[in-house]
Amino acid sequence: MTFIPNRRRLLQTLVAAPAGFCGPRLAAQQRMQLPAKRDWRKTPFRTAAAFGESTTAGGSATSSNLSWVSRLAALINEAQLEPVKMINSGLGANVISQRSSYYEQSGKPAAMLRYQKHVIDHHPDLVLVSFGLNDARAGTPVGQFIEDLRHIVLDIKGKTGAVVVVLNAYFMTGFDRYDPFKLGSIASFKAYNAAEEDLARECDVLYADVFDAEGMAPWTIDPDGVHANNLGHRLVANRVFETLAKNCSCLSESSVEARKTFTPWRDESVLKKLY
Repeated sequence: MTFIPNRRRLLQTLVAAPAGFCGPRLAAQQRMQLPAKRDWRKTPFRTAAAFGESTTAGGSATSSNLSWVSRLAALINEAQLEPVKMINSGLGANVISQRSSYYEQSGKPAAMLRYQKHVIDHHPDLVLVSFGLNDARAGTPVGQFIEDLRHIVLDIKGKTGAVVVVLNAYFMTGFDRYDPFKLGSIASFKAYNAAEEDLARECDVLYADVFDAEGMAPWTIDPDGVHANNLGHRLVANRVFETLAKNCSCLSESSVEARKTFTPWRDESVLKKLY
């Protein structure tokens, strides 16, 4: 006589319980509730500026269109309905500022001296900031480097309103080959990169872990030991695009538009005939 009421109470308890406690109705409701996702840009990128060192400039890519900057532009153009104008402001042997170690032996002018003309004056809505490799190799203290990078990132962001992506220091192998830029190591690069990731979070900008994308694979590096080869450039471009695509809905435009008129192309009939 008491079994039915107790069973009813048990079922009521299960339905009201948290999803992890086997409440099927509530669990289904929770699965339908997507987490809030910030959309960093809804309209197509029109002008992009890549601001960095020699690998940004092209490094050891065997042609311009194989550099990560050009590859990234192609990926963006494939993803949105309007082409982006990509400006490459990479400069070989560049360091972050005049107070960087071995500035006199570096590729001048420093980033601090040129970002107004080479980035802001182009009025970009996307800016890719890629520094750290040369300063780490020169032994510039990471705290000092971050102070200068912070100034540049915040000024660019404030004056352009652009989506800013900070790329960390690329992987390389020839740490002891180029005097005086031979003070870096995997450990110092990781310290730089951790600080750059913290800076991106602090400045509310995007962060692309290109060091991780290369997987510390020596076959992604040119024989010079410093620059990415064609494969390395592809990996860098893919990681930057991945960072943008996960955060900017404008890069879904082409996919959304194509879905309206596409012709179904899958043919699974051969597979089904086997069973």
